[in-house]
Amino acid sequence: MKIEVIKGDLFKKALIAGAGLLEKNKEEVNSLNVFPVPDGDTGTNMSLTVKSAVKQASKEASDDTYMIALAASQGSLMGARGNSGVILSQLFRGFATGIKGKTEIDVKTFAEGLKQAADTAYKAVMKPTEGTILTVAREMGEYALKLSKKEKDILTFLEKVIEHGNTTLDKTPDMLPVLKQAGVVDAGGKGLMFFITGIYNSLAGIEDYTEEGEVVAEPTVVRKETVEGDIEFGYCTEFMINGDSNIEALREELSSFGDSLLVVGGDGIIKVHIHTNNPGLVLEKGLAIGELSDIKIDNMRYQHEEVLLREELENMEGEGKKEVTKEYSFVAISIGEGIDEVFRELQVEGIVPGGQTMNPSTEDILRAIENTEGKNVFVLPNNKNIILAAEQTKELSSRNVIVLPTRTIPEGIAALLAFDESASVEENIENMKENIGNVLTGQVTFAVRDTEYKNNTIKKDDIIGLANGDIITAGKEINEVAEKLMENMINDDISIITIFYGEDLEEEKAKELAELLEDKYSDIDIELLYGGQPLYYYIFSLE
Repeated sequence: MKIEVIKGDLFKKALIAGAGLLEKNKEEVNSLNVFPVPDGDTGTNMSLTVKSAVKQASKEASDDTYMIALAASQGSLMGARGNSGVILSQLFRGFATGIKGKTEIDVKTFAEGLKQAADTAYKAVMKPTEGTILTVAREMGEYALKLSKKEKDILTFLEKVIEHGNTTLDKTPDMLPVLKQAGVVDAGGKGLMFFITGIYNSLAGIEDYTEEGEVVAEPTVVRKETVEGDIEFGYCTEFMINGDSNIEALREELSSFGDSLLVVGGDGIIKVHIHTNNPGLVLEKGLAIGELSDIKIDNMRYQHEEVLLREELENMEGEGKKEVTKEYSFVAISIGEGIDEVFRELQVEGIVPGGQTMNPSTEDILRAIENTEGKNVFVLPNNKNIILAAEQTKELSSRNVIVLPTRTIPEGIAALLAFDESASVEENIENMKENIGNVLTGQVTFAVRDTEYKNNTIKKDDIIGLANGDIITAGKEINEVAEKLMENMINDDISIITIFYGEDLEEEKAKELAELLEDKYSDIDIELLYGGQPLYYYIFSLE
């Protein structure tokens, strides 16, 4: 069998198959994570990102392969989770750019898409690391361009590109010492190869997935919508515009028609969401730009249960909020009800549930930003694996978004403590970043797999202690590991230690540790708080 051209229906089917094979093998990808902590695993993040891409691509009404690729790009952008998901979304974005204007895909077009995909992903990462998904994508893109000059059959072309990609993947341990030490290949690269292989399998008729798979429920995001009596703007209006326009100008034009306005997009596709009393007028504004699709209008006055839920959420969130015109707001990724409360006390308006095992998507963070009241919104990712997803909101939001590179909960809290309402944005950025550097973070959790790390053998379920993200100690008993971790971290500059204990730890056990540390370090103030975080028995903030 030979295929010289991929048309729209076949392209959609192949994307679904790629997502299916990745979902089927996500645990194998997860098992390749070098670091043994319970984290937002690579395979899970990549699978969720691809599902979001495929879901959006499947909604595309036309058979135009560029429009389908563009829809997949938009879906992956909004659904990107974790660093691997963000890089994957940039691969989708680059592929769409590479095939722009092509209504069907031949070998040459496919090759250009793969090459542009890698180029776009490299540009999106500040310091690209070789031996990762980026290397695998680049090698495939470069090889594909050379191969396209002599090969016309897409199946043969893809088979050879995949073979080259797998060869590159096998070489990643030679490029990245940490992979070699752990005896694994790069997890992101492996996930990419499953996705591409799934596409090939569908086209070749080897294996097929006709279902998109389970639709993942969106994590709940705290919203800043107030319902008092009747709803002011009764129609939830959503649509896509196929056309180019100045996003900022369109936001400004539509802002007078209602609230909860969201205008995002680019590359000829714009998505609009607004609550309005005049959906017809809003649609007319869209028609003036281009053809409309995916039009959805809901009468919210008939959705009484939803109204009550929003009112309840508002009451839970607290009272005495400032007016919409305020200068600053904060969005923080949080991982436990006790930590949520600390952030609320520090005036964080949007709290996004997420953190370790379920990294929030770009869209989750964007919605939280759009539902704050500030002109300038500081975003605290509080996890190194969420920073890139947060960064992507900058180009999508109507607000001035400032992402502070907080990698832990203590760093997020330290940043907030340095904030000055009367200072400028630039002054606050400088002061908050400086204070981030003044805090050390300790964590006690358990190993989720056997691994070799820095010449130490760690077994599954061992208790491990981390200092600023690096494994310092391991053992069998929680408080013993915590005590040893503190011995390694405490220095002459430390005057305050805050201990957040997790949901899986008894309060009495946490008190025992706090008392032990108070006796051992009498010149240091020790504060014990319930964090409620899952998976991590303790989070320590050392200042």
